[in-house]
Amino acid sequence: MSSDSAPMNLTHHFLIAMPGMQDETFSRSVVYLCEHSERGALGLMINKPSDINLRVLFEKVELHLSNPAFGEGPVFQGGPVQTERGFVLHEPVTANAPDSNESVYASTMTIPGGLEMTTSKDVLEAIATGSGPRKVLVSLGYSAWEHGQLESELAENSWLTVAADPAVIFDTPVAQRYDRALALLGLEAWKLSPDAGHA
Repeated sequence: MSSDSAPMNLTHHFLIAMPGMQDETFSRSVVYLCEHSERGALGLMINKPSDINLRVLFEKVELHLSNPAFGEGPVFQGGPVQTERGFVLHEPVTANAPDSNESVYASTMTIPGGLEMTTSKDVLEAIATGSGPRKVLVSLGYSAWEHGQLESELAENSWLTVAADPAVIFDTPVAQRYDRALALLGLEAWKLSPDAGHA
């Protein structure tokens, strides 16, 4: 790598696990990358529901959902790090001032490309009352890579990457998200045999 080449930045991209991925946590996963810099990468899996739904999660944090139907949605396994901690990926919500681009929540990462990820309870309080973001994905835990780790996994062909499409996160049934993410690359899972190239 030449010294003048810019570092890879896959913020607001999907990582799509190759079919041969042996790691059970990430097998057939789609990870939305919230941050990718020279320090490393942080993302949330968007297609691995946990065994609890949103109603259970909101009960645990003592919040009453004004829309009971919302409670039937899944809480996702965002990744193997800090699995007791909640992460809310959502459409941007800005303060009312016309020229404000600050999030209204206490602890929010604004992701270049158009989404936000909030870790403070105030976003859950807003969702519970119906005043929060409409499009949300709630996960427990996150996925993380140290400096250079993701780049080496990409070099080993563990992942495919493509610019993220929020419709895959918020509007696509969970069971279809892996195939829909692959379709952004014009690919289908059956064409990506883990044995490809071994005649």
